[in-house]
Amino acid sequence: MDAFAAAESRAPAALPVAESGALRALPGIAHAFFTREGGVSTGIYRGLNGGLGSNDLPENVIENRRRMTAHLGLEAGTLVLPWQVHSAEAVVADAAWERMSAPHVDGVATKTIGVAAGVTTADCCPILFADPHARVVAAAHAGWKGAIGGVIEATIARMEDLGATRSGITAALGPCIRQKSYEVGPEFAARFTADDLDNARWFAPGDKPGHAWFDLGGYVIARLKRAELGRVDDLGLDTYPDEERFFSFRRTTHRAEPDYGRMIAAITLT
Repeated sequence: MDAFAAAESRAPAALPVAESGALRALPGIAHAFFTREGGVSTGIYRGLNGGLGSNDLPENVIENRRRMTAHLGLEAGTLVLPWQVHSAEAVVADAAWERMSAPHVDGVATKTIGVAAGVTTADCCPILFADPHARVVAAAHAGWKGAIGGVIEATIARMEDLGATRSGITAALGPCIRQKSYEVGPEFAARFTADDLDNARWFAPGDKPGHAWFDLGGYVIARLKRAELGRVDDLGLDTYPDEERFFSFRRTTHRAEPDYGRMIAAITLT
């Protein structure tokens, strides 16, 4: 038995994932906010690293992704992941693509059975969307740039292009960095208040002079609710303090580590 076959034979039938109760209740939908648990990567990437953009061994990432698609009941190579650039752009996809040909966007919508719309994160907000009646699903990567720029709204618009209705869409926010872990400088807060003075409510006084704790998750949830979707769910999970379950870019930066793993959030039609 070769090394890959051995890895395949010991792969768990189901991975320990985070799920949205709201999405889980929908008919014909399978989803997962994958954690770092259940994978074959080692060292600083220990666990289920899904990032081909990391410096992890590619064969480890490919096996980790195979486990993810198997968890969703799909074949290997069926994740539809954009080349994320912290943009406010989203696209429609009807098939998976190779990484080097992936569009440079941060949201993807599909109504194709057999593929999973997904995004990679390591502190930014992963958002999964589903309209079970129109049979449309989507995923968005919302860092602060994408969130303030409009990636949420762009992803919803692509779902509408496929026949979804806002009142029929359920959206769920997965593990991301939360306010108690996200201290930012004064110039950061100024960007948000310059866009809308009401954005000051997402900042609390920080521990350092002139700094503030930013509630990225709260800001994202507010934009989702402003879009008048049928239902909005928030798992309320913080990536930064929970090293056993989640990768975190900010934690890696504070430790001066050379790289970090990525988690994948994905959703598919069944």
